[in-house]
Amino acid sequence: MTTLTRRSLLSRLRNLGMAMPFVSGLPVVRELQAAGAEAVRPRRLILFFTPNGTIPQEFWPVEKDGVLQFGRILAPLERWKTRCLALKGISNKVRGDGDGHMRGMSCLLTGIELFPGNIQGGSDTPAGWASGISIDQELKNFHQAQAATRTRFGSLELGVAVPDRADPWTRWSYAGPNQPMTPMDDPGQVLRHLYGHLQEREALGSVLDHVSADLRGVAGRLPSGDRAMLERHLTFVREMEISLAEGKREVLRRPPPEFPEGGRPGENEAIPETMKRQTALLVNALANDLARVATYQFTNSVGNARPTWVGVQEGHHALSHDPDLNADSQDKLIRINEWLGQQLASLVQQLDETPDPSGEGTLLDHTTVIWTNELGKGNSHSHDNIPFLLIGGGHGFRMGRAMEFQNVAHNRLWLSLAHASGHMIPTFGNASLCEGGPLDLS
Repeated sequence: MTTLTRRSLLSRLRNLGMAMPFVSGLPVVRELQAAGAEAVRPRRLILFFTPNGTIPQEFWPVEKDGVLQFGRILAPLERWKTRCLALKGISNKVRGDGDGHMRGMSCLLTGIELFPGNIQGGSDTPAGWASGISIDQELKNFHQAQAATRTRFGSLELGVAVPDRADPWTRWSYAGPNQPMTPMDDPGQVLRHLYGHLQEREALGSVLDHVSADLRGVAGRLPSGDRAMLERHLTFVREMEISLAEGKREVLRRPPPEFPEGGRPGENEAIPETMKRQTALLVNALANDLARVATYQFTNSVGNARPTWVGVQEGHHALSHDPDLNADSQDKLIRINEWLGQQLASLVQQLDETPDPSGEGTLLDHTTVIWTNELGKGNSHSHDNIPFLLIGGGHGFRMGRAMEFQNVAHNRLWLSLAHASGHMIPTFGNASLCEGGPLDLS
């Protein structure tokens, strides 16, 4: 008769699409304090990208009598202005191959040059992928290397209306040189990525029930020597059943969000709903401590979404090329960026209303959200005065301020972020752009 071996059982499970990491990788409630060990303060990070530069006069806040004054773009964040830090005078000084949009996007989080390549943009020199790791992945690796800060996924790469192609205009997160990270811009895909294994666990429990019954059914018909081998198989099945039972007792702090059927994440008119769903999934994942780092990407460099939901019929990128004296285009660009500010405010509000998994404060208390862009201004393609707005309390920076620097490299900001995370690297990205060390944001 055919003997059911451990290998054949695993093979049967794999054929059913069941993977084994559920035994050790269930999304459990993680306690930051091990027995007798001092708790580690969570430091969560969300990097939020929007394209095509900003409208400086409506973006940059001014500080009057120690209080930030917001223009139209940041007005949706008014209630959190004491928790905001605006950083003006920070520039992307990475040069080399590729056009301004390519370097603006793929050098934004990496702080290092693009490799030579064959992707031709609007410059004389084609380029390839970034030649180094991005700051989000650098910090992910740092957190994942420590038991106290390790999470199931480490990082999440989310997008909204990211084009279905891979090039330096559409990628800003890099696992390493020549290793672009693909953002997930379909909420259904994100939901399956985060919580699909919960359904697998239920199905696997059903498979084990049948396997256990089959094994017990043949036990009485086997010779004593084979019966011992069968007992070992039964022990293995019982161990798996115990693991499943333990997993069922380890509940999520927050159940996965439920969305109505439908949705067309790839279509322009679905962008607001996709944004709403992606934001809910991101907050839910952080609430369940599935990751400590996330990138959240709205379209891409040269993103040309048509924000009809704010009464704008033209494409975003096309409008961004119009001169400043075109009052109609300026107003439309402000309306687009106001809406983006509202989306950021929705994310911040949900973080502020959600208890942190550490049991202390809210997610916003332990999260730094950074809103940035690949350009300072769209019509000049400038890499100077890149918009950087920090929100939250994740890294101990002194908030409620508008700071102005004198054209410093953005590598120094990422160095500040790394050090505030406890990751004391001497440089990040192009080492020559780190002269002066981390920015003092205390």
